[in-house]
Amino acid sequence: MAVTISDVAKEAGVSISTVSKVLNNWTTISPATTERVRTVMARLNYTPNARAVSFARQNTRNIVYLTALSKNEAYRNPHMFDIMCGVYSQLAKCGYTLSLVDTSEDTYPCESVSRVISQKCADALIVHGSAITKQETADLILSSGFPHIIIGHPGFDSALCWIDTNHGLAGQYAAMHLINCDYTKAAFIGGRKTDVISNQRLKGFIGKMRDYGIRIAPECIGYTDSGTLESYQAAEKMLQLPPSKRPLAIVCENSCIAVGVSRAIHDCGLKVPDEIAFLTFDSFPYSGIIDPPPTIVDIDVYDMGAQAGDIILRKLKNPSLLVQSYTTLPMILQGKTTHPI
Repeated sequence: MAVTISDVAKEAGVSISTVSKVLNNWTTISPATTERVRTVMARLNYTPNARAVSFARQNTRNIVYLTALSKNEAYRNPHMFDIMCGVYSQLAKCGYTLSLVDTSEDTYPCESVSRVISQKCADALIVHGSAITKQETADLILSSGFPHIIIGHPGFDSALCWIDTNHGLAGQYAAMHLINCDYTKAAFIGGRKTDVISNQRLKGFIGKMRDYGIRIAPECIGYTDSGTLESYQAAEKMLQLPPSKRPLAIVCENSCIAVGVSRAIHDCGLKVPDEIAFLTFDSFPYSGIIDPPPTIVDIDVYDMGAQAGDIILRKLKNPSLLVQSYTTLPMILQGKTTHPI
């Protein structure tokens, strides 16, 4: 049986708290007591665990990542795991662990947040934006003064710390790529009208095209459920427009939509990219199955996670630090579905 901190305390005739303070080199413990405790640890071959070391520090060296972890979440929110890997990479460098807390079965908005804060099982919170849709949750975090960073804009004005990718800027990147490739007759197929990210990308795209005097016709803007069938139907409808109105390039809001658009282009017998071009956002999860390989407006969400990890470590040193910013610039990954610039 492994030797515990209790065994050391009993053998040395001191409290568990005293052993923990010796482990953390507290100067308030007398040299004689320190020597006795260390002698017992050596004799018992005691190896302290992280919990014992953190006992006297009053910290856990653990960060909680709060998000929904229900079945099939990896398919609904594939980028979340890249973000978590980025967070972990930064925390591990500084000796912190990362724990996942599932919010999918919370019975009220603040349940998981309240439990983490009250149980003091972590030094800070990293919260995926989908887990903080209520002002009530934000108020609890702020009133507790608990160190935190939100992944994604919370969707309402608040003093919360957050970072996000600039989806409007990503839409502008898509527009600039098409303009540079001389595709002036373009279309956009996105998610539902209520989809925040899709609409931010659409707004950025339309705005930048307008800056260059290019108007996107209403019939060249498609809203779908982001599934391949509705995306196929939206693209097919656009590709059957009269030649004067038919787009020569289609921007797909995500790679699942791009799968449907690619199939519609194939079934219409059009050559890519000579007769019709298309590009998509995000290289994961479905762009790898599209033929030919698509041009992609990509955002390195792993990098965003690493930045979140760095910010939370800075928050632990400076609790008053307020960060509200867009981070991680998009980049164009040239594929074969648009002409190279």
